[in-house]
Amino acid sequence: MADNVQFARMNGLGNKILVVDMRGRKDRVTPQAAITLNADPATEFDQIMAIHDPKAAGTDAWIDIINCDGSMAQACGNGTRCVVQALAAETGKKAFLFHTVAGLLEANEHDDGTISVDMGSPRFGWHEIPLAEEFHDTRRIELQIGPIDEPVLHSPSVASMGNPHAIFWVENDVWSYDLGRFGPLLENHPIFPERANISIAHVRSRNEMDLRTWERGTGLTLACGSAACAATVSGARTGRTDRTVTVNVPGGPLLIEWRESDDHVIMTGPAEWEWSGTLDPATGVFQRDDITAGDNGARAL
Repeated sequence: MADNVQFARMNGLGNKILVVDMRGRKDRVTPQAAITLNADPATEFDQIMAIHDPKAAGTDAWIDIINCDGSMAQACGNGTRCVVQALAAETGKKAFLFHTVAGLLEANEHDDGTISVDMGSPRFGWHEIPLAEEFHDTRRIELQIGPIDEPVLHSPSVASMGNPHAIFWVENDVWSYDLGRFGPLLENHPIFPERANISIAHVRSRNEMDLRTWERGTGLTLACGSAACAATVSGARTGRTDRTVTVNVPGGPLLIEWRESDDHVIMTGPAEWEWSGTLDPATGVFQRDDITAGDNGARAL
């Protein structure tokens, strides 16, 4: 149909991404379209990355980031890597500057196919995250779940990477916690007026940690890039890790560097093209292209 647009089903370490080409149009992917797409197993996703024409000089595109419940997200590092791979295949460019509601994102594709995204500077002020009440030290706030005298999770570090994050530090295997049960309770806790991404982190060494995340508006995810960034900066702030950390998410490893030179957080990891098609951004009705990538190589939109 004339109203349809091109899209690609991609993933960043298993984080399911739909990259939708909205360039040249004034409309947007509707919340109902997102909900409809997520309800179909073929197009179930963690985030939609909708590429729009740039709004500011010097940028390559404006990106709307949409959760599977139709709500808007401020940041998605794994999705940004997918956008870079798709646009690099289309244009031959290696460096991009994107504009989102959270600000500007610089990203680069490397010769080995990995992609680095500059996630900007973390924010730690209680009103910047934001929290509903004042905490002078956000390296550890008063929040727990479970019995008062023996909580299952407690005293998280909180930070913003353009979106709010709470990281609970645990001594045991991150898989030994029922995050699917605790996640929605903590995401919607009154302390988080804009809800929050909830992560469980286990530090293996100064340069490695394991991480699982309940993503705001999405649920359990195989990879949340902004959570990996928030966990790294919080690990360094609390003295648990150095500033460069390999973060093992369920989908695989991400390399996160919190640079001292400019306070920016750089995330490096892969992206993978799966298949492409067309969809109606108003309804979510889609059609899959006949030809798929048998080698999962990068394809242009």
